[in-house]
Amino acid sequence: MSKNAALFSISRTPFKSSFFKMALPKAAALFLAAAALALPAAAGAQQTGPQPPLPTVQLSAGIHIIRAEVADSDETRRNGLMFRRELPGNDGMLFVFEQPDVQCFWMRNTILPLSIAFIADDGTIVNIEDMAPQAEDPHCAKKPVRYALEMAQGWFAQHGIKAGKKLDGLP
Repeated sequence: MSKNAALFSISRTPFKSSFFKMALPKAAALFLAAAALALPAAAGAQQTGPQPPLPTVQLSAGIHIIRAEVADSDETRRNGLMFRRELPGNDGMLFVFEQPDVQCFWMRNTILPLSIAFIADDGTIVNIEDMAPQAEDPHCAKKPVRYALEMAQGWFAQHGIKAGKKLDGLP
């Protein structure tokens, strides 16, 4: 018998023992019980409605004042404006990231049409994109940014705000 054949036959032996026949179903039962307990926690992690209003900051774009909720954690950024039914007047959501990067957004579960301005550290708008509701196509900054501001679709155009304009009041 070759050396490999001997190892193979030795490694198969424990699976024939009564210990493993009993331990395997018990282990499977414990695993299934643990998985069942984890399901409610996992289901609770998925957002099914709008997140509660977040703290706000006042921004200015020239003479225009913006009241923006601040999404500055992984969870608040992930949930964003999903499931919101309205975004009145000069209200928006400011996404704040720890450091500049090429940020991308999509509109999964977002029922409002939005425009997003990608903003550099110094408050300069890098680019503005219009986003269709409930679409999963990405909208990305053209260079690394630390902020993104979502407003009702067309808000920036209606107020004459374009790439290159600066916003004041960023946290």
